[in-house]
Amino acid sequence: MARVSAQVRIPRQPAWQALRYFSLYRIILSGLFSVLVLTGNAPPPLGSTDASLFEVTAIGYLIVAIAELIAVENKLIPYPVQVYVQVALDVVALTLILHASGGIASGLGILLVVAVAGSSLLSSGRVALLSAALAALAVLAQSLVHWSVSEMQISFTQAGMLGAALFTTAFFGYLLAERVRVSEALAARQALDLASLSQLNEHIVQRMRSGILALGPGGRIMLMNNAAVHLLGLEAFVSGMTLSEVAPTLAERHLQWMQSTENSPRTFKSARSGLELQPSFTRIGADAMQGALVYLEDAGEMRQRAQQLKLASLGRLTASIAHEIRNPLGAISHAGQLLSESGALTGADQRLTQIIAQHSRRMNAIIENVLAVGRRESVMPESFDLVAWVREFASELSERCALGSDDLIISADPEVISVRMDRSQLHQIMWNLAENALRYSRGRPLLRINCGVVAGAERPFVELVDSGPGMTSDVAEQVFEPFFTSESTGTGLGLYIARELAESNQASLSMLEHGGAGCTFRLLFAHPERRQVGE
Repeated sequence: MARVSAQVRIPRQPAWQALRYFSLYRIILSGLFSVLVLTGNAPPPLGSTDASLFEVTAIGYLIVAIAELIAVENKLIPYPVQVYVQVALDVVALTLILHASGGIASGLGILLVVAVAGSSLLSSGRVALLSAALAALAVLAQSLVHWSVSEMQISFTQAGMLGAALFTTAFFGYLLAERVRVSEALAARQALDLASLSQLNEHIVQRMRSGILALGPGGRIMLMNNAAVHLLGLEAFVSGMTLSEVAPTLAERHLQWMQSTENSPRTFKSARSGLELQPSFTRIGADAMQGALVYLEDAGEMRQRAQQLKLASLGRLTASIAHEIRNPLGAISHAGQLLSESGALTGADQRLTQIIAQHSRRMNAIIENVLAVGRRESVMPESFDLVAWVREFASELSERCALGSDDLIISADPEVISVRMDRSQLHQIMWNLAENALRYSRGRPLLRINCGVVAGAERPFVELVDSGPGMTSDVAEQVFEPFFTSESTGTGLGLYIARELAESNQASLSMLEHGGAGCTFRLLFAHPERRQVGE
């Protein structure tokens, strides 16, 4: 450690700046001496003992000082060498000026104190003490030379006091400089830690799945993370935008919150992204008018998480009750089958056994559907072309249901639409919707499949349109409810399971039309670049 302190420290930019200022001071001092000499206005005691030596030293001091400043500005010489050269220059030049101006009695020895103080601020402790020692020896040598030449009485006590002042200045100057260096290093470390912490916070905020907006006075957006940009359907965050420009509905919720300061769990649909979002607000500062933090959650994703928890609980529940129901149901079905084979039954009894078998099969189908919901496998999303997939699905549907070329029509705009979803679950949803459409369709075409992308939100969709009689508003409101069916042979779980599968893939299944011209079901996919929960 002592070895390191003995060297002049490798400087950063502030050290070079301090060296530059000290060089400017040297030019000003030597320039003043040179001007006084050249104009002949040098006041006593300047040059009182040897005017020619004072003149030569002042001009030479100025020339060398200018050269030193050029070297410092361009960093032509390493910093330690610069310090050594400047210390030596000051000691030599100022000692000669001191000698030419009458020695210590002239009072110019204070200039050596300033030079030593400057070297203490620019160098380490040993270099500072070395400069003080050189200056003290120079003062003593000058006093001896002045005494031997002029044979005048010299006060060596005054020279000793000046030497003591030089060492004291070097010591305290070094302590002060060392404290400044320690403070500077601490500030630099704290600035680095603060920058790292700021970068870490920014990284965390940007990587959060929740959207975050920082609002200033007047609803001006100061900060927006990537999740918020995506949830609001923006291409990028533009500084200076207001909340009303980005999301007018959200701005209205923000205004309502400022008036009541109560967060209500009310969702809204983003006009640009088409996502259903749930906002919450937090004040920044003591007053809501000063600013607020807005947190945005994807309500569809929240439902998906809740759905996964619900399905896990439902899976455990259905697994436990399936055994309790299936065993007696199997016994009833088997007994009814044996009873139907008896020759002693009348026609009315045979009808009763058929009813037993029919409802046993229906109960078994309900159990199978409920079990399918509970033990459904995890979502395995993948990216693929929706239009190509729909054409393959239509080919399979036409073959299995014996459809003609006029029975099924496909339209797509654009021709290539990328989606991200579990293929098998998409097939299950589409097959359920297609079977329902074909069951109720009366005119031609029996089924129309439309593929497209929602403008602005960039979310793909596929629509299935039938040519059936439609349904009433009361039926339409309950069509996705479990166990709701208008047929005696149905289980009422088809559309319910289809919607559950869609939400598991961050998609949404809805009915757009249910009038007399037929029903239209739309499956709205998540953004193709969005990852599913758990990926």
